[in-house]
Amino acid sequence: MTDTRTTAATPAATPSPLALPTPSPTAPGAPTGTWRLTVVPLDLAVPRTRHAVRELLRRQRAPLAADRLHEALLILTELLTNAVRHAALLTPEIGVEISLDAGWLRLAVEDGHPYRPAALAAAPEEHQTGGRGLLLVRTLALAAGGDCGVTPTATGGKTVWAALPLDPDA
Repeated sequence: MTDTRTTAATPAATPSPLALPTPSPTAPGAPTGTWRLTVVPLDLAVPRTRHAVRELLRRQRAPLAADRLHEALLILTELLTNAVRHAALLTPEIGVEISLDAGWLRLAVEDGHPYRPAALAAAPEEHQTGGRGLLLVRTLALAAGGDCGVTPTATGGKTVWAALPLDPDA
């Protein structure tokens, strides 16, 4: 197992199963690529991964305004925190994938737990005190003109993802 202390972002070998809205045009020379981090399901992994992704996006010169970068990192934090809190017993390693392509930033977190969170599809009951993080993910993604969802993995787990459009003027 590796965590973000020792794992640098490296290009992924396989394409992500992320379904996206119609992409916006990509400016010539815009950064493209997919990077995958593998982290251990510990609370400490969340801030370390957020920092690593922020640095990756800066190094890649991803066209993201400050507000969009903040939204992306908040989404990543929510997705990874959910995987750490709810899937750790069935997931010795959590996959984090960052993709820049066709005018989009895609963030995905893969774990081995079969549960598919319903919060991305509908609002939770008013009396619930938890489960608001994925509603926040959905709200941020949709407000930015992006999308989010859950995709089952071949091994019985899931990938929870969000896609945000890049800012061509950033």
